[in-house]
Amino acid sequence: MPKNDFTFADPALAVGTEHAGFTVERVEAVREIGGQAYVMRHAATGARLLWLANADVNKSFSIAFKTPPADDTGVFHILEHSVLCGSDAYPVKEPFVNLLKTSMQTFLNALTFPDKTMYPVASTNTADLENLMGVYLDAVLHPAIYRRPRIFEQEGWHLEVEGEGADARLAYNGVVFNEMKGALSDPDDVLYQALSSALFPDTAYGFESGGNPRAIPTLTYEKFLDTHARHYDLANSYTVLYGDMDIERELAFIDERFRGADERGAGAPNVLATQAPVEPERRRIQMATAPGNAADGVSYVIGGAADRARVLAVDVLLDALTGSNEAPLKRAVLDAGLADDFEATLIDGVLQPQAMFQLKGVHKGCAGKFRPLLESECARLANDGIPREKLEAALAQAEFNLREGDWGSYPDGVALSMTVMSSWLYDDDRPLDYVHYEEALAEVKGLLGDGGFERLLRELVCESRHCAEVELVPIEGGDAAEEQAELEARRAAMSDKDLAAVAAEVAALRAEQEAPDSPEALATLPQLHVSDIEDPAPEPAAPMVDAPLPCIAHELDTHGIAYIYHYFDLRRLATDELPLAGLLSDLLGKLDTASRSASDLDTLVETNLGGLDFFVETYVPKDDPAAAVPTLVVGASALSGKVERLADIPREVWGSTDFSDLDDIRDILTQRKVALEQCFVGAGHSVGMLRANTYFLAGARASDLMGGVDYYLYLRELLANWDARKEALAGELTELCRRIFTADEVTVSFVGSADDRRRFWEAAGDLGLPTLGKKAAHVLDVRATGARKEGFVIPSNVSYVVRASAPSAADAGTIGCWNVATRAISYDYLWNEVRVKGGAYGCGFRRDAVGGRAFWSYRDPAVDATLARYDGCAKWLAGWDGGADELDGYIVSTVAALDAPVKPRALARRQDVARFNEKKPGWREQIRAEELAVTADDVRALAAALADDGPASGVCVFGGREALEASEIELELNELC
Repeated sequence: MPKNDFTFADPALAVGTEHAGFTVERVEAVREIGGQAYVMRHAATGARLLWLANADVNKSFSIAFKTPPADDTGVFHILEHSVLCGSDAYPVKEPFVNLLKTSMQTFLNALTFPDKTMYPVASTNTADLENLMGVYLDAVLHPAIYRRPRIFEQEGWHLEVEGEGADARLAYNGVVFNEMKGALSDPDDVLYQALSSALFPDTAYGFESGGNPRAIPTLTYEKFLDTHARHYDLANSYTVLYGDMDIERELAFIDERFRGADERGAGAPNVLATQAPVEPERRRIQMATAPGNAADGVSYVIGGAADRARVLAVDVLLDALTGSNEAPLKRAVLDAGLADDFEATLIDGVLQPQAMFQLKGVHKGCAGKFRPLLESECARLANDGIPREKLEAALAQAEFNLREGDWGSYPDGVALSMTVMSSWLYDDDRPLDYVHYEEALAEVKGLLGDGGFERLLRELVCESRHCAEVELVPIEGGDAAEEQAELEARRAAMSDKDLAAVAAEVAALRAEQEAPDSPEALATLPQLHVSDIEDPAPEPAAPMVDAPLPCIAHELDTHGIAYIYHYFDLRRLATDELPLAGLLSDLLGKLDTASRSASDLDTLVETNLGGLDFFVETYVPKDDPAAAVPTLVVGASALSGKVERLADIPREVWGSTDFSDLDDIRDILTQRKVALEQCFVGAGHSVGMLRANTYFLAGARASDLMGGVDYYLYLRELLANWDARKEALAGELTELCRRIFTADEVTVSFVGSADDRRRFWEAAGDLGLPTLGKKAAHVLDVRATGARKEGFVIPSNVSYVVRASAPSAADAGTIGCWNVATRAISYDYLWNEVRVKGGAYGCGFRRDAVGGRAFWSYRDPAVDATLARYDGCAKWLAGWDGGADELDGYIVSTVAALDAPVKPRALARRQDVARFNEKKPGWREQIRAEELAVTADDVRALAAALADDGPASGVCVFGGREALEASEIELELNELC
């Protein structure tokens, strides 16, 4: 057998053979990953292990534990954080952060799910992967939590004293506590958990695994330790290896660490039980949130995780019924006028998956009408028949997604490790149910022929005996008021001595947080050096080729899938027209065209394409802060056999969309407004970064007008004055299409084989695009707004704090040097100051290619204190005393991030963006060389640019009104949602 050939099973790994303490129990071909699966058991500990063997060089490791919660304290979430704060073999405060600083990892994280906790890592370098594995295994098996109780206080919760004397008051702080205050500011999360509690009153799924801030302060340190001892036991573990590796070597590596695990004898782990069917009375819960976030949800348990085909069939069914505004069930609910939006979601990856139907923005008095309408419409569709073309289209889409295997930011091995747990956690004999999909797909296709989907819908909804409904009612006050009352009661019960003890414990915690790791402790950490970095594979060329329209050719191995992007330059528009361009991108593909209805168009797209997307983005040629090239991008994908449909379907949409159905347009725009409001609450740091950059960068200003805060304000004003504005809108959009979709303002990018590209252009011709020429010259003049200090009020108990600065004349650093320094700032200074001491869940720094600099925090309990910590960064960087090993580590991790493998589509998009930004040939190689050449003096010299920020910097904060009004910064307050 040729080396690294995974087509056939390795006879040396036959069933029954033993390897470094592991016995092979099962071997199975997995053509979905182009390899084999080897299921093993560790004889000494009972630990389970699975190797998904294939030729992928981006190797991964994951260890998971079954962790079903027994209450709402979030103990498993706090443990997920805490075990990564030092261990016996690596007695430093933050080994996780040290790995982020110094490793070549392509993925490094830990994840808490409703019933499991996972610790996955990935790397293309074998030595690096073993370093990551060693640190993670010691973390979960020998964590420092047993000898450093303040880890629990830092990551979980602790009391703090604010103010002095008679004004002294108590407050809660802690990383997970603040994270969950942010998470449970999202009405979707609150509604989902309420439905789960109603559906699963007797099992783990009835509890919030992440932790409810009202319950987190009831968790004691003793219970925290007991929970770890009972659950982080190897007999309760699941290890997944993935990729091209020397399996004998890695098994020996893992065996050595498994054999050294402590035997704590703490008792059995929590039981993960199956919930008997229940039909509770309709519940009504209250939440402190904006009135527009009123919601109603109905969930139905669909069966068990063991029925892979049924879970896939429900996924297809929900897409057919609710996947677009024109899907039959969604159209019926929208037409009833009960709410702003309606959607359905499959909740899988759990023992008892559920289908969740949700109204968003419920209109007054309509919540009680939702379930009767939902169930009557489902009964009608089950009896009269679901349109076959909708089912076929949804099935085609599901098949495309399965075969494409695009996991976004997750490496394949990490994503598959999670997929494995969707069945393995519940049955030791079924580790591969959700990795395989061919058999399930064939079974689901069989449902088309005999009314199978109608039977499924009837069973799922109409005949369900395991379902629940919850209404979410917005109020003022809520948990924040309850927390304040609780803290006041605690304070009233305390003596001055008690209060002093709290302050003393916080001081002790701060001292521990601020104490540097000893050189001896740091020396225990494994580390790669610059000499370990290998040269990257050369990046494939992406030349312009002869075609009817300007065309970039990416001849990459896409496994029989073709991707195409049409980039339409928007500089023919005036600045005040950019919001209309953003609006256009939100509408295209969702309305009627001249030849078919929106419903038929949706069916056509799902049947023939992997996707059809319209979106806007902005390029900045030559890294010029005053430059902006806003662009409308039309992206589509298809299997090779349907490549011609990439030519005619997008053309039909951009060339003949009918904008006359104003009711449909209002529905779509209302849904978009709701989605933006949710983004402000859940990802305020991202929106805040864009907004803060508008103060100094023209490109950011253009992006904000098309999809950020200014776009939201435009959209809100349009909908508030709909009757006065709607009649002119159709004509404005039609005219905009005429000016945008032209042959002289488009560049086409084709990703796939040369043969597929040839067949595409034979079908496409010039795509029917006209040429406007000089009569439509560029007129865009978009400019930055200048420094501002803005506060945007959102319904949240935490804040997102951003400070941005214009390019500085004092900035003499190269991009490569800044990339290295960014890691030091983010993972050293900001991590310690804003996250560890400040309690924010996340934080970071970014210096872009244009020269703009920005600090950000995520789910932050503070505003002014965080800004003050940003102010201290320049002084810290000027005095940075990282030694040669620390700098080496930063360089290694920075270069590894640049070299990290990406999927063909992502590579093509990266090359396209570089072309439109007018990057010079070899620009990535130049940055890489700069990173490798960085010295400590280079890093310290960058402090001059940070010190130059001063009063000219801008501030943008998203947070609750109380937090923003309490700030001593004079913020311009704007109510968003």
